[in-house]
Amino acid sequence: MRILWLDTQSPFFNLAAEEYLLKNTDEDIFMLWQNADSVIIGRYQNTLAEVNMDFIESHHVTVARRITGGGAVFHDLGNLNFTFIRNIQPHEKEIDFERYLFPIVEALQSLGVPAEFSGRNDLTIGGRKISGNAMVFHQNRVLEHGTLLFSTIPDHLTAALKVDPSKFNDKAVKSVRSRITNISEHLPTPMTVTEFKDYLFQFIMRQEGLSSIGTLSEEETILIQEQAESKNATWEWNFGISPQYQYHQKMRTSGGTIEVVMDVKRSIIHDICFYGDFFSSRDPEELARLLTGQSLNRETILRLLQGIDISTYFNNVTNKEFISLLPV
Repeated sequence: MRILWLDTQSPFFNLAAEEYLLKNTDEDIFMLWQNADSVIIGRYQNTLAEVNMDFIESHHVTVARRITGGGAVFHDLGNLNFTFIRNIQPHEKEIDFERYLFPIVEALQSLGVPAEFSGRNDLTIGGRKISGNAMVFHQNRVLEHGTLLFSTIPDHLTAALKVDPSKFNDKAVKSVRSRITNISEHLPTPMTVTEFKDYLFQFIMRQEGLSSIGTLSEEETILIQEQAESKNATWEWNFGISPQYQYHQKMRTSGGTIEVVMDVKRSIIHDICFYGDFFSSRDPEELARLLTGQSLNRETILRLLQGIDISTYFNNVTNKEFISLLPV
């Protein structure tokens, strides 16, 4: 396994590095990294629906989109990010967060922090969130990454993000702030975020039988910076343009929130986009391309979906649930 520390606080570079290492290397990787104040948007999210642009602009917070699904998260230097990139067999291509998060939970518990896996993709302490996670597959490789709220500023986190009320099952809980906590508040012995980073590195290296932390090569750094500038830092990637739509529907499912917008003319789907904090093992844009140009009627949609497992595009979502999103 290759152990890396990304010595930059640029979300554009760090997210580009993840994608480059996933797609252009063939070794298992564990890395830690930090971003300056930023909101990191899930691959399929509608950016303007997720961020408080007034706060973002007035506080000079960067908005960056990642290649994994899931919801928007806030990063600052009190937050530590981790990434696992691993080679997998075809039968291992499943969305199983608990499997990849086990070493992180072990490391936290070894510090006396009572962390545990919770829900579909979180780590919590006493029911309060300390880590949100996401993953993406590329060929025979998987990238799983997450946040570790160590000493982040809760007020900035809550101000930067818009909250979807449908995510609160308990109506007594009304704010993100009440649902999160910092790891530093639960340590038996105080430490800084830098000491915490060093401890995590040492813990993983002991598990893997390694003794040194590596860095990106000069060639990797140049190629990653090129991608950061040509893709990750662009308005098109981070905000993009939503289609002018005549139909809009949003639904909360067991796999997350799915939102569909469509431009329909004379009962023909001319454009369709899917947004949400869902996870997927296949790119939903494939499904959008399949539906574009088709008649918007139930028989056509059912015929197109024959033999297609919708849960590969929207994890844990059934074909029946998906069809209920469409006006057919």
